[in-house]
Amino acid sequence: MNKHTSDDPITLFQEWLDEAEKQEINDHAAMSLATCSKDGKPSIRMMLLKQADHNGFKFHTNQESQKGCELHKNPYAALCFYWKSLRKQVRIEGEVKIVTTQEAEEYFQNRPYERQVGAWASQQSRPLKSREYLEEKIKDFQIKYPKGSTIPCPEYWVGYRLVPNTIEFWWDNPDRLHDRLKYTKNNDGNWDITRLYP
Repeated sequence: MNKHTSDDPITLFQEWLDEAEKQEINDHAAMSLATCSKDGKPSIRMMLLKQADHNGFKFHTNQESQKGCELHKNPYAALCFYWKSLRKQVRIEGEVKIVTTQEAEEYFQNRPYERQVGAWASQQSRPLKSREYLEEKIKDFQIKYPKGSTIPCPEYWVGYRLVPNTIEFWWDNPDRLHDRLKYTKNNDGNWDITRLYP
């Protein structure tokens, strides 16, 4: 094992994430989330990672959004982190599970007021007739839930946790002879490590 590797991919990921927090100018926890429809059509978008531990990689969103609907029909997804300042990338694949209602509500209550109101006002991924209409809805919810009041968590606001079965680490080397290390979870719950060609 060299400085880039570890027997435990979660530990290695956390080391890279900590390094990115010090180096990346914006959003070190930004990741692309790829989902797939029931008929095999992929879609991808940027998200923010909220937690990474041995239970998985957690993010929150509107369950009625496109990604939420796709995860309901096909609960398998992929994540990709790329930190340009570090010249490092991590790809993660696995099954996605919904976190407990309590966990989702606790996170929602810790969000800034404006984001809580926005979660109520936005029917994510649905057609919007105008920006002004959205702004009016935000004002309506600001009246309904004044600043300083406790805003309930919408039923459609949920958390997801991707439980990884493969994690691949990539880091840049000269002449495009990059390093790739793939961790695959075996039937015993341990990680098999495979070095891949660039």
